[in-house]
Amino acid sequence: MDIAISNRHCGLVVTTAGGSVWRFFARRDGAEVPIFRAPPSGDARAPLAAGCFPLVPFGNRVRANRFAFDGADHRLEPNTDWDRHYLHGDGWTDEWSVLAAGGAEVRLGLERDGGGTPYSYAAEQRFRLEGAALVLTLSVTNRGTAALPFGLGWHPYFPLTRGTILTARTTAYWDEDRQWLPTVRRPTAGDLDFARGAPLPRRWVNTLFEGWDGEAAIRWPERDLAVAITADPLFDRSLVFVSDPAFDPDYAYDFFCFEPMSHSIDAHNTPGGAGLRRLEPGEALSGTLRIALDPTPHPEGQPT
Repeated sequence: MDIAISNRHCGLVVTTAGGSVWRFFARRDGAEVPIFRAPPSGDARAPLAAGCFPLVPFGNRVRANRFAFDGADHRLEPNTDWDRHYLHGDGWTDEWSVLAAGGAEVRLGLERDGGGTPYSYAAEQRFRLEGAALVLTLSVTNRGTAALPFGLGWHPYFPLTRGTILTARTTAYWDEDRQWLPTVRRPTAGDLDFARGAPLPRRWVNTLFEGWDGEAAIRWPERDLAVAITADPLFDRSLVFVSDPAFDPDYAYDFFCFEPMSHSIDAHNTPGGAGLRRLEPGEALSGTLRIALDPTPHPEGQPT
């Protein structure tokens, strides 16, 4: 089921399939200009084709699909047919319910009880247009009988052009192995340093950054369009993804992902939890992300 809301600045289409944003676009001179990548035409609603989907009860992968917590061993079952890992939680694979829709806001809810994981939880998303901004709020409540580590995040896909500039300040990033799991932590540097604004590398990037200050900007000079991203302090990590034709033959360097996250990859097996939050039964975790059209003009070729 799709739910659409809009105002004179922008428009949003949310789908209950995976609790995803199907479309998010700016209104320019009577035209709709995609802010999240434009989805394929047709009636099918697949989250991996959407503009953005939620990461709940945590994001990315856990090494060997297992972790220990409070003296108990837990296992996770793979939830895709192309990755051996339980990937990105399960909110993006489920059908959500419409809790409210009208005016400038949509609210979706999800109840999840196990199903290949030790997690039982209730999740809620709120999508709100505030002038020229989309405000996303994601929350999760532990409905299980024992404490578990939880995390939140989003997986937005943005258009990628030759001139696209990303600005995001971070302190460190992780190398990855062939299973897309972290290996070595390094200071942010080189073509992965976006602190002063830089183009996206034209190569495979699947990199988790730590020490993100919660602010970012994306500018598309060819489109005379930019957005400013602001996240709650909960989200002090971010992941940048640029695919590669060797991995995906249909990939044409036409999109990239900038994913705000509350925790690192394989945080379940990292001492201290690497950003995961312990939730006792009945406890909740919530965070908000704001993506706003940037009206400030920028000289051609200059970073934001």
